Amino acid sequence: MKYEGSCHCGAIAFEVEGEFDTGLDCNCSLCRRRGGLLAFVPRDSLVLTTPEANVSTYQFNRHMIEHHFCAKCGIAPYGEGKDPKGNGMAAVNLRCIPAIDLETLAITKVDGKSF
Repeated sequence: MKYEGSCHCGAIAFEVEGEFDTGLDCNCSLCRRRGGLLAFVPRDSLVLTTPEANVSTYQFNRHMIEHHFCAKCGIAPYGEGKDPKGNGMAAVNLRCIPAIDLETLAITKVDGKSF
């Protein structure tokens, strides 16, 4: 299924294809503070519908993930990285997709602070 998502102000907007019935709640120092609810998809399943120049990026720790956010409103709609096999992946913040009913998601806790 194809979904539309964005940051709060709309400067970063995207379409993503996938079936989202589970959200990952990570407790790493960044995710715990920003409160994202993540789902991973192949990177080519996420397409920006706004200019890439609107995306700001933050990296920390091992610099394995590019955490993308909007410099205008501060919302972090997605991130990018590679899976263990080297495939491009996107971590989509499900809270940025209005059509997803967050109450229906199974939440999986991830111990990111221990990585």
